[in-house]
Amino acid sequence: MTAPIFVGQAKDAVYLLPQMANRHGLIAGATGTGKTVTLQGLAESFSEIGVPVFAADIKGDLSGVSQPGRAHPKISERVALMQLSDFAFQGFPVTCWDVFADKGHPLRTTISDMGPLLLARLLNLNETQQGILTLVFRVADDNGWLVLDMKDLRAMLQFVADNAAEFRTVYGNISAASVGAIQRRLLTLEDQGADRLFSEPVLNLDDLMQTDADGRGVINLLAADTLMQSPALYSAFLLWLLAELFEQLPEVGDPDKPKLVLFFDEAHLIFDDAPKVLLDKIEQVVRLIRSKGVGVYFVTQNPTDIPDSVLGQLGNRIQHALRAYTANDQKALKAAADTFRANPDFDTREALTSMGVGEALVSTLDEKGRPQVVQQTLIKPPKSQIGPISDAQRQQLMAQSLVAGVYDKVLDRESAHELLALRAEQMKADAAQEAALKVEKKPAGRQRESVMEAFAKSAMRSIGSQIGRRLVRGILGSLLGSK
Repeated sequence: MTAPIFVGQAKDAVYLLPQMANRHGLIAGATGTGKTVTLQGLAESFSEIGVPVFAADIKGDLSGVSQPGRAHPKISERVALMQLSDFAFQGFPVTCWDVFADKGHPLRTTISDMGPLLLARLLNLNETQQGILTLVFRVADDNGWLVLDMKDLRAMLQFVADNAAEFRTVYGNISAASVGAIQRRLLTLEDQGADRLFSEPVLNLDDLMQTDADGRGVINLLAADTLMQSPALYSAFLLWLLAELFEQLPEVGDPDKPKLVLFFDEAHLIFDDAPKVLLDKIEQVVRLIRSKGVGVYFVTQNPTDIPDSVLGQLGNRIQHALRAYTANDQKALKAAADTFRANPDFDTREALTSMGVGEALVSTLDEKGRPQVVQQTLIKPPKSQIGPISDAQRQQLMAQSLVAGVYDKVLDRESAHELLALRAEQMKADAAQEAALKVEKKPAGRQRESVMEAFAKSAMRSIGSQIGRRLVRGILGSLLGSK
């Protein structure tokens, strides 16, 4: 049995049981109350027991986990108060990732893997436009076309619009205005840098689940300071990652410790303005992914940022201080206090407003999965550096990374854009030849092939090397019935 993870000190030591860490968790609290340091300490502890971690690094502060910490009076005071005789500063194994490839290794997916549901939310499409997008994915899927990047999707949209009359009988009405609106939003998304996310090689999830030579779990940090300037892109990426893990990882039941732990900072962005169908899928995945050995920890300012259906799945909770300046704040404070199993030694609501930096109300699950009585806890200090690393240190980490050079070069396989371009050239050549022959009378029984026939022939050539494969799975494909 893996040793418990020390979280901090109340009257007695407060622990998180590794076998219950895949029951998910919440780290909440107002700005400046110590959430990031708490996250850093937990990431260190998971790494020490051999559990890989993935965390969104919103401000770059988490990068310090790669370097040994330095003596500081406040740290020394807390170490002495907690009687941590084995405390020693150290750095931890870190892999840096960045969608924009500036502060880490490139991190990519494809348009097909993102799927129409997440992509529609990313583009902020209305119901009609989402229907068009779903139709485009269906056309590509039914004919075996790879839709990998932005230019593939634009080519497919244009193809469907140009041949709307032919597709209408099979797929329904296609509005040119809706196609145009989607194209314009794709341009806006591209201006935000989304074209760097949608390309190959796609992230291999095994690269997030590595340990170093000493058996410590690698801490994967997603540089999110630039990504946060496009909140919809940030949330869509995190949901894609969650969906991919759910679909690809095997069932493991209740392991001795998690296979991977995810920390999603600024978690409210995942749920803001999300349609009900997406919220339902998120709830399903959060509920079921624990059987894959994955723990998900949402980090946010207030528990009310998380929908109740998801909040109810978060068994391990660390709540830093809250502010209660307005009536809405008071309601949120009461809601936060009521989620804990009360401790007769103190008033939970009062503690939520009076705790200092580095203090939190902590309730973890016992060995039977039951929430324990809440404890007012001094959170342990991290062993690694508090604060960001330098650019030179980051470059050194990337050069020494286990995935150095694996994702650096962009791949551009033959896909929808190239195949449609070849088809257009062939049709142009055929038209020129026909004109040169002055439209000679065609032999009996021969008819000029329709757009759909030409499309199908070209598609069959593409399908030949991938028979039986469904190309467009979309978010949570296994839940939606497609592979």
